[in-house]
Amino acid sequence: MTTEVLINITPSETRVARVDNGVLQEINIERAQKRGLVGNIYKGKVVRVLPGMQAAFIDIGRDKAGFIHINDLRPRGEETVDRWASGERDIRDLLREGDLLAVQVLKDPIGTKGPRLTTFLSVSSRYLVFMPKTDHIGISQRIEDEAERERLRRELLAAIAIHEVVEAPSGYIIRTLAEGIGREGMSAEIAFLHRLWAYIKDKIATSSEIGRLYEDLPLTLRTLRDLDPSAIDRIRVDSEEVFDLLHRFTEYFSSDIHGLIDMYQGERPLFSLYGVEDEISRALERRVNLKSGGYLVFDQNEAMTTIDVNTGSYTGRHNLEQTIFKTNVEAANAIARQIRLRNIGGIIIVDFIDMQDPEHRRQVLRAFENALAGDRAKLTISGVSQLGLVELTRKRTSESLQQQLCEPCGVCKGRGYLKSAETVTFEIFREILREARTYECDKILVMACHGVVDRLLAENATDVADLEAFIRRPIEFRVENLYSQEQFDIVPL
Repeated sequence: MTTEVLINITPSETRVARVDNGVLQEINIERAQKRGLVGNIYKGKVVRVLPGMQAAFIDIGRDKAGFIHINDLRPRGEETVDRWASGERDIRDLLREGDLLAVQVLKDPIGTKGPRLTTFLSVSSRYLVFMPKTDHIGISQRIEDEAERERLRRELLAAIAIHEVVEAPSGYIIRTLAEGIGREGMSAEIAFLHRLWAYIKDKIATSSEIGRLYEDLPLTLRTLRDLDPSAIDRIRVDSEEVFDLLHRFTEYFSSDIHGLIDMYQGERPLFSLYGVEDEISRALERRVNLKSGGYLVFDQNEAMTTIDVNTGSYTGRHNLEQTIFKTNVEAANAIARQIRLRNIGGIIIVDFIDMQDPEHRRQVLRAFENALAGDRAKLTISGVSQLGLVELTRKRTSESLQQQLCEPCGVCKGRGYLKSAETVTFEIFREILREARTYECDKILVMACHGVVDRLLAENATDVADLEAFIRRPIEFRVENLYSQEQFDIVPL
């Protein structure tokens, strides 16, 4: 199997895709004005304490206040620790309105909800997570070999012993990528994390303003930091500036990835070459067709997503039970891929077609578990019920693909979705680049609805000017009142 990572860069948006044997498996999108907050550390101010919920709202200097539950608060003082140990917990022992404290983002804002926060701070490197004030050493569950787990624990303890203690107590988690790493690698990681924590600790102590103290790496560097080089054949990036940045980053932090980075200079856009654009569009649709003729139906709500499996036009070759079994096995693999692609989190209910044979139910569940094994998000999965239902939960730390790229439709009053004006704007930019490369012309005419043209001429005016300079042609805009928000035409003149 050939696995490639594709990195598409535009001035306002970064997109990273993982492709196995030419098939899109995962897509991550980060926009300059909507960068993810997970991992960021803030100095926050308590604006409201809710004793009934044992929670509080924290102002961290953003549009929405963050939310913190008592389970995510570190107890302070021996008296509080003793009382909590006996089961007497009260958030008012720790927080009062107006208090300042350092918090870290656990989950990005989703919908109307603000970010989820914690006071259990941590910083990550490629192989380790450093957890100040936590007396714990953990090892990734994905490292299954017991001998290797014990070796890593010994190497970590030996590496810790040669470094000065920067915070007592201190804890570490050994990440999946650390499999096979020796004591020297551990020691270098610990030294880096200690320097980083000393910097953050000083910022916490000296800052009296509400706002960000530490920001995690951008998507491109975060992707390379977390990559397993043994599982990747090539990394392709279509921006020379980012290509140079990744080369410098990997020289220092990930030398084993350095030689895998390739600068893409083809005429066709990188994502179009691999069919990623079409896959993204399909991942926003409610219905997903299976190769056999069956199909899946996704209904995504705020708290739960349901997935229905149907045989469709597939009639099979033998009998009904065999037809149902083969459809369910194919659906299990397709669902696992779609969950990753769509970044669906929370509770997920899969309604497989009813199976009478217990062995068929076991085989479908096994196929589903194997297909989900490569997912980096934390998953728990139940067995197949008598009615063919499988319940699973997937850790949600950011918005789903649908929430990122779409907005509720004003015409259907929330019954469906359409791409946002921002997303259509980026599609127009990519289409202009494609048309400019394909056709010789004096100028480019963009025809779109009023809202999209307004955005292009106002919020994205600088991007338009940069694009004109890049393609060396003027771009004109015409409002088409009959066009919907997703409709546009690019005409070379």
